[in-house]
Amino acid sequence: MPEKHEDAKKPSSETVPDQRWKLQVFYLCFYGFMTQIRPGESFITPYLLGADRNFTQAEVTNVITPVLTYSYMTVLVPIFLLTDYLRYKPVLVLQSLSHISIWLLLVFGTSVLDMQLMEFFYGITMAARIAYSSYIFSLVAPSHYQRMASYSRSSVLLGVFTSSVLGQLCVTSGSVSFLTLNYVSLGFVSFGLVLTIFLERPRRSLFFNRPQGAGDGSVPTELDKMAGGDGGGGMQGWQEATLCRMLREVGALATQPQLRLWSLWWIFNSAGYYLMLYYVQILWNEIYPAMDNRRVYNGGVDAASTLLGAIASFAAGYMKIRWMLWSELVIGVVTAFQAGLLLLMNTTSNIWLCYAAYVLFRGSYQFLVPIAVFQIATSLSKELCALVFGVNTFFATVLKTIITIIVADKRGLGLSVHPQFYVYFGYFTLMAVLYLLAAIGVGIRHRRHEQPVELAVDKEPCQLPAEMPAQEKSPEADAVRA
Repeated sequence: MPEKHEDAKKPSSETVPDQRWKLQVFYLCFYGFMTQIRPGESFITPYLLGADRNFTQAEVTNVITPVLTYSYMTVLVPIFLLTDYLRYKPVLVLQSLSHISIWLLLVFGTSVLDMQLMEFFYGITMAARIAYSSYIFSLVAPSHYQRMASYSRSSVLLGVFTSSVLGQLCVTSGSVSFLTLNYVSLGFVSFGLVLTIFLERPRRSLFFNRPQGAGDGSVPTELDKMAGGDGGGGMQGWQEATLCRMLREVGALATQPQLRLWSLWWIFNSAGYYLMLYYVQILWNEIYPAMDNRRVYNGGVDAASTLLGAIASFAAGYMKIRWMLWSELVIGVVTAFQAGLLLLMNTTSNIWLCYAAYVLFRGSYQFLVPIAVFQIATSLSKELCALVFGVNTFFATVLKTIITIIVADKRGLGLSVHPQFYVYFGYFTLMAVLYLLAAIGVGIRHRRHEQPVELAVDKEPCQLPAEMPAQEKSPEADAVRA
């Protein structure tokens, strides 16, 4: 009771962060929603291949699209570091300016070089996505992280879904040209820049701008600081080489089986997933080169895949199994399913069957993403978690770049889209075989260790308290967490 009385006597200035929390959540979610409204995005490839720009399929496949991968690879690490050093908002402004540059080039650009520059800016926007998620978590106390993650992801997915549906309705029902749709997208991304300007700039970040006492319970949330709290020693974390120490810790964490397994899945599967994503619209145009824009259904397919991905992500949160035992099998089965979908997409001549396979492929990937996030992040601090995902994304980008240089770039094999998808099919098939073999190995080891452990317990009951934590506590703990 005395504690409640003391809380009641708190000055009004201390309640300001609580009063502003809902407003901050609403504005950030609205910002996340509006910055995804780009109705022309689903139709960029048919726009480039159509009468508006009339590029050849070889130019789009082997000259223009590979620049996206190279750009992302080039700017990923600098933007990751600048996001933290500059405290998020400047990078969000850069992302908005890059979006505007993309649509200006799409509207007014006519040469291959213009479109390569457009892909370069697209790579910047992709690398800068980390600024939005990191910015959100810098504003609230750890107790609100899960709710904020849910809100921010839902707003982004809703924005992507709305954008895809809006684009499809404009094309199919309103007979809007792709060029007009690009003008509309330019208007929306310009409004996104205005929203970015009104974002508040945090005073702290994970690595370069850590307040004194970071890590103890007395550190205020960012909303406290925006309400006039003490800034503290902003660069102390970097002066103590915190980031370097954490990088070494990330290397040591690679010995943990579950973290290593899901990190490898993140690297290899996401590389293949995004390569498919970059080139699938070219495949659709190859299967069904529609002369009438009203019969191009890219927006509707993107909307359906986004909706299924959201449902799959939600359903994954309710899976309660022993991940220490079943992770390899689940990954192997899903990856084999994805390999089959890639083969179907590449061999069918029915565009609707190809659309359906694409929707299922994206849904299966989104199903595993939250599981991977949980398995990687469950035993890590916020800072280490950010570094692990940053390292995983970097290696995935390196792998994606290598594959692009060899398979897609005209300076490599320069394959057309159908042979490329056969390569991706082989890539996912190889991963599925390896995961399933690993699952068999885990099952065999589990069967072998069950009986000896039981016998050891029967023979030496006095040693049970000393031996159990090392041999059996970890699997059970993981089963409970899963």
